Amino acid sequence: MKLFDGGRAPNPRRVRVFLAEKGLEVPLVPVDMGALEHRRQPVSSRNPLQRLPVLELDDGTVITESVAICRYFEELNPEPALFGRGALGKALVEMWQRRMELNLLSCVTAAFRHIHPAMKEWEIPQIPEWGEANKPKAVGFLKLLDGELANREFVAGDAYSIADITGLIAIDFMKPARIKVPEDCANVLRWHQAISSRPSAAA
Repeated sequence: MKLFDGGRAPNPRRVRVFLAEKGLEVPLVPVDMGALEHRRQPVSSRNPLQRLPVLELDDGTVITESVAICRYFEELNPEPALFGRGALGKALVEMWQRRMELNLLSCVTAAFRHIHPAMKEWEIPQIPEWGEANKPKAVGFLKLLDGELANREFVAGDAYSIADITGLIAIDFMKPARIKVPEDCANVLRWHQAISSRPSAAA
């Protein structure tokens, strides 16, 4: 088994944080995304979308998409449960994971990819107006999230989950995307500080 890894890029990091929370070690194959190595062999032969991370199992089976990779490891190693417990708990984690991904991480990523000069060769066409349009969407969702976090410790309830991991990665990625967490989002700032202090956040 080996995991083709893209360093500090959001989705590869999301899987590494997940694995760290599980206490799992998977051999990494570093891929220099800055040099566009993810568009060459051996990544492109395993994932025609040319995106990371890519997990290759011992029998040659390939799994792509960060949440799918995380779910694979969750099924093999159910403790600690990072996708929730029971029907309701799992549904709530799934709901918030989707919300964090679609309303926060995707918006932050769009802002970065369409505005940052370093992404000109990646995002063709690069549309700065679209990048700017996604900034207030991310901020608006953080204000909604702030209200939710007023009454609980973690995004999807009383336990840390993959929804928190996605949120951590999204907020950390806001800096290069040139988006700031509003100062009045005290609950979001408290939550982010807490999950950033977990050892897994350094993965």
